[in-house]
Amino acid sequence: MTRPQAVATGLTNAAIFLTVTINPGAESTVREVCAGVSGLVKAIGFREPSATLTCVTGFGADAWRALVDGPMPAELHPFRELHAGNRHAIATPGDVLFHIRAKRMDLCFELASQLMKALGDAVSAQQEVHGFRYFDNRDLMGFVDGTENPVGDDAMAATAIGDDDPAFAGGSYVITQKYLHDLAAWEQLSVEEQELIIGRRKLSDVELADDVKPSSAHNALTSITVDGEEVDIVRDNMPFGSVSQGEFGTFFIGYAKSPAVTEQMLRNMFLGDPPGNYDRILDFSTAVSGNLFFVPSQPMLDGLADEPAAAAQAQATAVAPTGSLNIGSLRGTAAP
Repeated sequence: MTRPQAVATGLTNAAIFLTVTINPGAESTVREVCAGVSGLVKAIGFREPSATLTCVTGFGADAWRALVDGPMPAELHPFRELHAGNRHAIATPGDVLFHIRAKRMDLCFELASQLMKALGDAVSAQQEVHGFRYFDNRDLMGFVDGTENPVGDDAMAATAIGDDDPAFAGGSYVITQKYLHDLAAWEQLSVEEQELIIGRRKLSDVELADDVKPSSAHNALTSITVDGEEVDIVRDNMPFGSVSQGEFGTFFIGYAKSPAVTEQMLRNMFLGDPPGNYDRILDFSTAVSGNLFFVPSQPMLDGLADEPAAAAQAQATAVAPTGSLNIGSLRGTAAP
């Protein structure tokens, strides 16, 4: 398997979610900067290795077409909006995502600063969200977030593209949404009412029994089963907020080897399963952004500065007779 970017890493104390759009004629600069992300991470992270600074770089469908003169990842497309009643999973502009994570915010901030300095007027910032760890990985609604995340090999299996799209093996898809919470209304509910909406006990994080949990519970609607087996994604959601502005929210970010899994979760939440049996958390949370990105493997990202047509052709055709991918040829090196 081609080496993925730092997708399946553990939860951190701090994160910056930076989304930009590419300005006309600036594709070359964007290629150069994105190809150099790993070098920036090493240089900045070297100051405090124990802080485990990482950055995952993803590209929207329009951006991929503009940057790479070659094939598209099989399931890359613009974010699909959903609308039912007053519930709206909105699509917003976004060509490139930088998901920056570390145990310390200062390293995240430095990397974001250096990236934007290097990009200059080649891009326009669309969204910058600074996330933080809230107590024992709770969201601002008071519940633990990410309990069902797979770990280790299971996380890799859930997020890394394989033989189903071999030209892009080692890549992933990621869907992001920024949610704003009406905490005043949420806190008017009793703890028991909140637990029925989420599907877990608030204090202990223990899942409610099936004979107690309603079918509209958040964890019921976001549990996707295919052929009798639950299909995982890796979430790295983070709380964010501004006390003075009364802004409290969660930045949702879900990685998977196919966006179809996360998209089904969102359909269940917003439209309902069956229709009308929607996620009651949406009575208190509003999505104000929505994007789908493809996350190329690390070697493919590192090779993005090469001539796009040559790089794309090499990636698409370099499938050895054994089925392995000579991805390293993008840089003239052996595949990892």
